[in-house]
Amino acid sequence: MEWLGLAPSQLAWVGALAGAAVVGLYLLRQRRRRVLVPFAPLWARVLEERPSAKLFERLRRLLSLLLQLVLLGLLVVALGDPRPAGASRRGRTTVLLLDASASMSATDLPGGRAAAAREAARRIVRAMGPDDRMLVAQMDAEVTALTPLTDDSTALETAVTAYRPRDTGLDLSRALRFARDVLRGNAHGEVIVVGDGAYPPVAGDVTTDGSALRFVGVGRRGRNLGLTAFSARRYPLDRSRCEAMVELQSWSDRAESVVLTVSVDGAPIERARLRVEPGERVQRVIERLSGGGERLEARIALEDGSRDDLSLDDVAYATLPERRRARVLSVGNGNRYLEAALLLDEYLEVVDATAAQAPAALSRGRFDVVISDGAAVQVPPGVGWISLRPPPDGSPRPVEPGLFSAPAGGAIVFDRVDRRHPVTRFTSDLEEAHIGRVARYRLAPGDRVLGSGSAGPLLVAGERDGGRFVLFTFDVRESDVPLLVSWPVMLINAIDWFSGEDGAFQSSYRTGTAWRMPVPAGEREATVETPSGRRVRVPVMEGRAVFFGTEAGFHRLHSGGSHTLIAGNLGDPDESACAPRATLSVGSTRATAPLPGARGLRREWWVALLAAAALIVVAEWATWHRRVTV
Repeated sequence: MEWLGLAPSQLAWVGALAGAAVVGLYLLRQRRRRVLVPFAPLWARVLEERPSAKLFERLRRLLSLLLQLVLLGLLVVALGDPRPAGASRRGRTTVLLLDASASMSATDLPGGRAAAAREAARRIVRAMGPDDRMLVAQMDAEVTALTPLTDDSTALETAVTAYRPRDTGLDLSRALRFARDVLRGNAHGEVIVVGDGAYPPVAGDVTTDGSALRFVGVGRRGRNLGLTAFSARRYPLDRSRCEAMVELQSWSDRAESVVLTVSVDGAPIERARLRVEPGERVQRVIERLSGGGERLEARIALEDGSRDDLSLDDVAYATLPERRRARVLSVGNGNRYLEAALLLDEYLEVVDATAAQAPAALSRGRFDVVISDGAAVQVPPGVGWISLRPPPDGSPRPVEPGLFSAPAGGAIVFDRVDRRHPVTRFTSDLEEAHIGRVARYRLAPGDRVLGSGSAGPLLVAGERDGGRFVLFTFDVRESDVPLLVSWPVMLINAIDWFSGEDGAFQSSYRTGTAWRMPVPAGEREATVETPSGRRVRVPVMEGRAVFFGTEAGFHRLHSGGSHTLIAGNLGDPDESACAPRATLSVGSTRATAPLPGARGLRREWWVALLAAAALIVVAEWATWHRRVTV
């Protein structure tokens, strides 16, 4: 005998605990009800217990206890789902993988490919043998098990009905590794793949480890044109305008005429007619678009009014960073290099003040950024701070005494620049700078050195009191840094970094991948609202919310008081190339058609055990009414 349900050790614990509870209930003595009578001696003979009645009462209670224990034993054994020895080895163990990638949303068949896949999966389930077991899973960029290994055909068909394609690509290697792990140790294991077969080559050395590979193909044709890329950005010095890049590819077997429409917040602003040859890839850059909105949408349609087979990639989405004016307080005694650099960004509202005027200016209004040029200033918490060689009484980090000067006839230079940080991105000539003197500061754990030389750190970024800061350890007037192209770029990058407008802003993300979305400093958790209305709580790591995107469209990222629009696109040429294939091969293994299970009766002892338990319940009910049991 073998057990396909709970293990014998688990059954022993369940039986022992439940049996102890039943015995305990029968050991409890019934509490007699107190009744007032006018004369107690009259009732003495009635209440007197005869020896024969006392013995019969004990036998009744013992019989009732035995019936309850037998009933409990039958139920516990049924939980173990006992089968004849070798039953699981005689039958097949099957992993049914349903293709849930984006190409299964194609409509080249009546009802679509997904409906055809469901019907094929139902036929496979109904062809199971009496000793066969099956697990149903859907595969896309992830693998999701819809059932455990079971021989319950009703549960399997319910899972097949619940199967839905998603807006992602397909990782067939991951799905086959999952099936191999499920079937490990099964002599009669098999993997059945139901899908269109439009899969990229399997990466790595993936095998089915001795299990049979079966394939059921769905789909009829693959006439499709798709948007494989769509991105947009604002012009750095004219944020009221933007430009967009669109990439279109054809998988049709003939030349197609399409109409490309680009919309901002639902209003069409650009329309173009394109003729695309079979297999051709077309890129188009659309310049000087209105950047007054936040949502960009690109859509293609066949000019003759017909539709291709996959509509999911006919539309693509992108977002633009919020256009907002930053208020900057510049504290110092006047620095023409600094003033000229700040004039390059028309979305900066700059207020100049001396160190003595700064406290009053900060108390009168709210500033997004404070720039201190060698001046002592107390920056409020949460405000971005660009500090140019600050004095000890107004510095984001403690200052060590003295200055490090360049050797006679020489200069301090940038030996290393970290251009992965938003502040130093697009700076190409910092290594050409020459610096005269440098102050030294005691940095805190978590501070990031963006540039350093022989004198130590020259440019540092970090966080303090809920706000970010950028520290120049030298006076720019004692260097030629203001003469470099990188000087205004660093200042504008720093202000954008403080306000969350990262220079590496990503206008759209690809579904089926992990999205790393920036959130305000100090946040530890965020919530993503998907186009379908789901709300998912996601972790924040290194200042970015991490979310695995599976839906195309606009999402909302909620973190603290900020609400950011996020765009997701399919953008997968392998899925847009949706022409079905009749065969499937993994390495040297070629998939064959599924085989029906062996005919016969299913020997499930738990059904008989439950029937016996039901008979005992009926018998106990009948004997209780006849006062045989209690």
